[in-house]
Amino acid sequence: MKYIVFAGLATLINLASQESSMALYQGSYALVIAMVAGTLTGLVSKYLLDKHFIFYHKTDRAAQDLSQFLFYGLTGVFTTVIFWGFELGFDFLYGTRGARYTGAVIGLAMGYLIKYRLDKRYVFVAGES
Repeated sequence: MKYIVFAGLATLINLASQESSMALYQGSYALVIAMVAGTLTGLVSKYLLDKHFIFYHKTDRAAQDLSQFLFYGLTGVFTTVIFWGFELGFDFLYGTRGARYTGAVIGLAMGYLIKYRLDKRYVFVAGES
């Protein structure tokens, strides 16, 4: 249940970052820039929540934590493709902000389901802190 709550929180952070980015810049590639901003803020917040409150994983050194974060990000590449695909697909099909964010929420939900399994199996492995 905590994972679902944190996934929802990270989704809100992601979408709020996108909305802020779009408010600040409406020029060329504004949507892509907003999606990158949302992805980065969502990634960092979700990593911290997952590490400390879902998997209770501890690292001994900053280098170890950085390595783990980079691996966490790497496993998120596939799930980011899902999220971006849905967001861009809904934007292309319906052309409204509401539709785009609906696609984003669907893509993020699907991505987080997959991400949990990847993180449990490969990133936050018990005994490897």
